Amino acid sequence: MNSTKEEFLWSNTACRLVVNAVSHPIEYAKVLIQIGHEPVGPYQSRTLFGRPALALPNVYKYIKYIKSVDGFTGCYRGLVPKLCSYTVSTIACEKTAESIKFEPGTRETYPEDEEESAEKYIQEFIRDLISKSVGIIVSHPLDVIAIRMMAQFVGDETKYTGLMQSLIEIYRENGIAGYFSGLMPRLIASAATLAIVSSSTYIINKYIITDREMKSFTASTMTFLASTITYPFIVVSHCMAVNDCGLVAGVPPKMPIYGNWLDCWAHLSATNQLKRGSSLIWRYYTGPVTLLNGKPFPLRIANK
Repeated sequence: MNSTKEEFLWSNTACRLVVNAVSHPIEYAKVLIQIGHEPVGPYQSRTLFGRPALALPNVYKYIKYIKSVDGFTGCYRGLVPKLCSYTVSTIACEKTAESIKFEPGTRETYPEDEEESAEKYIQEFIRDLISKSVGIIVSHPLDVIAIRMMAQFVGDETKYTGLMQSLIEIYRENGIAGYFSGLMPRLIASAATLAIVSSSTYIINKYIITDREMKSFTASTMTFLASTITYPFIVVSHCMAVNDCGLVAGVPPKMPIYGNWLDCWAHLSATNQLKRGSSLIWRYYTGPVTLLNGKPFPLRIANK
């Protein structure tokens, strides 16, 4: 890696770390929603189309609740391992991508009129798939620590504190496999997102869009759409990261104990919970409802 490229990598990583630190309370609240924790019950409201519904507090009210319980610093549980995870993942991904070489005359030497070459997209897809998978695998134990630190809010626990202590605690609770809890659905989400983005970008840029400036927006747009499609895998990954880990959030009655991530997927799918946390502003209760004094009342807190 030349010095200019290395400087760019580190400056870009530093900027992302700052953004991640600033937005961490939102991510924290989202993780709690994804694992099914709802400290504030639903209330009667209406949807954007005027239909009666049971609404759940949006993410900003959720953050306000966290702050009322743990104070301002409590909104940053899990921040350190999360930042460490991002740094390790970025470096591993970049180093792996650099080590993957194709035959001369392929990726780096395409003439302009072959910019939409299928071979180029295939090679970039392979490089991205391998490098990002390596980054995820290497950094996943740190993500597990971050998620479990956040999940401690549910039971007001302190089992997971520092990085080393948390690594020891994970091994004590789940063994080596504990470091990779929820890894498979996360890898599937990453691979599926890359496949959707790569194939759709190639087709759209080659056969639909002719304006060169418009083509630069295709990949980012398709990344957003692909992330929406693969979002349920992230929910399952986060649930598996805390499932049966010795925390209140990961055992009944808060969460069933799953045999594997497919059991988790099946249960969340059956209860319409695979998309929970996908909406941070307009959130509605989607579980079974009974009537109490003529008004709808949730039988069990479930959310979206």
